[in-house]
Amino acid sequence: MGRRHKNIILEDIEILDVGSEGKCIAKSPEGAVIFVTGVAPGDRVDLRVTRKKKSYMEAQPIAFRSYSPKRVTPFCEVFGTCGGCKWQHLPYEAQLFYKEKQVLDNLQRIGKTDLGQKRSILPAPQTTYYRNKLEFTFSPHRWLSDAEINSDKDFDRRALGFHIPGRFDRLVDISHCYLQAEPSNEIRNALRQWAIEQDLSFYDVKIHKGLFRNLIIRTTSTGELMVIVQFGQDDKENIQRCLQFLAEQFPQINSLAYIINTKKNETFHDLEVHTFAGLPYITEKMENLDFRISAKSFFQTNSEQALSLYRIVRDFAGLTGDEVVYDLYTGTGTIANFVAAKASQVIGIEYVPQAIEDAKINAQINKIENTAFYAGDIKDLLNEDFIANNPAPDVIITDPPRAGMHADVVQTIIQLSPQRIVYVSCNPATQARDLALLSEHYRVCITQPVDMFPHTHHVENVLLLEKKL
Repeated sequence: MGRRHKNIILEDIEILDVGSEGKCIAKSPEGAVIFVTGVAPGDRVDLRVTRKKKSYMEAQPIAFRSYSPKRVTPFCEVFGTCGGCKWQHLPYEAQLFYKEKQVLDNLQRIGKTDLGQKRSILPAPQTTYYRNKLEFTFSPHRWLSDAEINSDKDFDRRALGFHIPGRFDRLVDISHCYLQAEPSNEIRNALRQWAIEQDLSFYDVKIHKGLFRNLIIRTTSTGELMVIVQFGQDDKENIQRCLQFLAEQFPQINSLAYIINTKKNETFHDLEVHTFAGLPYITEKMENLDFRISAKSFFQTNSEQALSLYRIVRDFAGLTGDEVVYDLYTGTGTIANFVAAKASQVIGIEYVPQAIEDAKINAQINKIENTAFYAGDIKDLLNEDFIANNPAPDVIITDPPRAGMHADVVQTIIQLSPQRIVYVSCNPATQARDLALLSEHYRVCITQPVDMFPHTHHVENVLLLEKKL
């Protein structure tokens, strides 16, 4: 009984708008809201309902009656199959429009407060080849196209690419990815071809066996290159042969590392990273600062636009050299070290201990002496003892994960009563929720969306809040 909605077909439905999380919005003949994936505003489609609730439905297109005039031709051959770059069918100007609209809609609907000066979204300088980090997965279960399935031919199913959306066990094999500049594609294709020629196994997540498991490629704007190969077996001979191949084929690699992971997941923050060749890190430069990036370091994946974002944060902070700044969710201390020259003292707090160690190293190599970094859960660390033993902040910069700030952290910020708060968010909905909690004590002066990830629905937003009189 509960699955009868699977048979609901809605014919000739017009797609009206773009909603949250990149899904488009339509309405049924009865007026019910429908969230639809894989379409664009202005499309007319037949839909199959995949989920039915009292207040809305979710659906997928099964046929297109007509295409929106807003559409453009996607440039990637695996668009629609690969899980990334889902907005390639929208012109970049339209992407910016809908991202800015998403920010303002969330803040006004959930935050329920005046947004001050609403600045236009800051476009990304590059809309392709903008990422400095990509992770690729090996699998013996390559996704076959309809043409391949219907050809009655045998295909080598080994793949190195990205997961099919909703399928943990199937990959789309990537020959050319438009997200990361060369030699990213060259390295991935060469490694896949070499592994196949050597008849080495690709990791099967169903049975948890196989040698080649994961490939991570990191780059910097200064041209440095890190390659990390994750292996599912401790096969010393073939691991050595693989890394020797990469070192000889790509001598420009500055940091070549490997990880042996026999766990049932690909996370490696609890595993040892072995440096095979070069240094255990690469170095990114922002203005006059150097930032070391190790295998486990977090760093904004769009370096060029991250620099613009940090400059906005520094500008919003309004520092004169006398202020104490708290940088919450500091990560590897990038923002904290970036603004330190304009502050009296910067205190960074982050729950990942390894990130804090990276933050301290980055302060040391840049000879920054007015920063202090603490590791711990922010809602627990920002307690009475911490507040008593550290100077009160004049400015708080906060850049939380997608879930936003814990309610206890918001209340502590209110208690600390800084003059200004600079709130950086990758999720306008949770930012709006936190803004509603702060609105009794703080007013929004400036709202600045920033596009960090072209061809996706993701958007960053920076708010400047000032204490009410």
